[in-house]
Amino acid sequence: MRVVGLMSGTSCDAIDAAAADLDLVDEAGSPADTVRLTPLGMVSAPYDDELRAALAAALPPGTTTLADVCRLHVRIGQAFADLAVRADRELCEGRAELIASHGQTVYHWAADGRVHGSLQLGQPAWIAEASGCPVVSDFRARDIAAGGQGAPLVGLFDLMWLRGRPGVPAALNIGGIANVTVLRPTGAAVAFDTGPGNALMDAAVHELTGGRLDHDADGVLAGAGRVHEPLLERLLAEPYYGLPVPRTTGKELFHRGYLHTALTDFPGLAPSDLVATLTRLTARTVADALRPLGPTEVIASGGGTRNPVLMAMLRAELPGTTALLTSDALGLPGAAKEAYAFAVLGHLSLHGLPGTAPECTGARGARILGSLTPGRRPLRLPPHPGRAPHALVIGPGK
Repeated sequence: MRVVGLMSGTSCDAIDAAAADLDLVDEAGSPADTVRLTPLGMVSAPYDDELRAALAAALPPGTTTLADVCRLHVRIGQAFADLAVRADRELCEGRAELIASHGQTVYHWAADGRVHGSLQLGQPAWIAEASGCPVVSDFRARDIAAGGQGAPLVGLFDLMWLRGRPGVPAALNIGGIANVTVLRPTGAAVAFDTGPGNALMDAAVHELTGGRLDHDADGVLAGAGRVHEPLLERLLAEPYYGLPVPRTTGKELFHRGYLHTALTDFPGLAPSDLVATLTRLTARTVADALRPLGPTEVIASGGGTRNPVLMAMLRAELPGTTALLTSDALGLPGAAKEAYAFAVLGHLSLHGLPGTAPECTGARGARILGSLTPGRRPLRLPPHPGRAPHALVIGPGK
């Protein structure tokens, strides 16, 4: 089945569409025990300036109205629809059969040690109307209703993908927020958000350049600066880092207002030193979160892997016995990993299969995720394969 996964992460800068051939196959003598993912490619499109500005203004610590939320829901849905059509045309030869849309997270309601809700915008009806394909969307709500964190939802994907690798493999995604999944040799796997990935760095660069730049391209600013240790210590005192796992966070906590508060006692800090400090914060909090779990390898993906200074800092923070590589080395393009992951989750949902690992989210049990919006043709669900697959293999891409 040809599936297009649509994703826009907490950086809120662009939409990614990753297309894949997905099949349930027999790799071990039993029916449909493995998902085979053959990458077909990825296309991306930035939000237009007006939409991005409206989205940024609505996110914490900003305020918004229901009218603004309605407009954003429609306009983000239309932007997702445009990219879905393009991905079908350019990557699937017009033969896509399913769209899996994560949407744009605008609020993740975490309080009192649990998650109460999560809101993703991007009306799926626009995607279904434009593409003609059925759309699976709103992935997080069911896990949260079952007592889970609703994030990181890539946990099941990581478990199936990394199962069988030697040692203690860990998957790391560095988007606006950084998250990890660790497969332990004994006991249950664990997945959680470590803290800010690019979120605070991006916020600082945006303000320091008056909106001219939205991220530290190639780590140029961080590479020119020195870590300000007193500020780093202040930032590391954030209580979130001491919460038990599974835990999840977002820009509701790590936003520009958070950064302004932290900088109150550090006026006049050089811009490059500030960005270097925030880059070290991301590297340190990821490494601190992983260290007690003893990973022997960390397989990184996401936009943060394109920042060589961040990757060098992370390599320095991790124990010398821990290998650091990108998902590209395992055949999965790092820039597209989360979009591919939601393509897989949508594929599982269409087959009536659960898309969560409860040990990773803290839910009461595995749940089938998402809501289904029919396409133009009569909706015909594929037959249930009988049991959930336990492994994922990456086929040779095009």
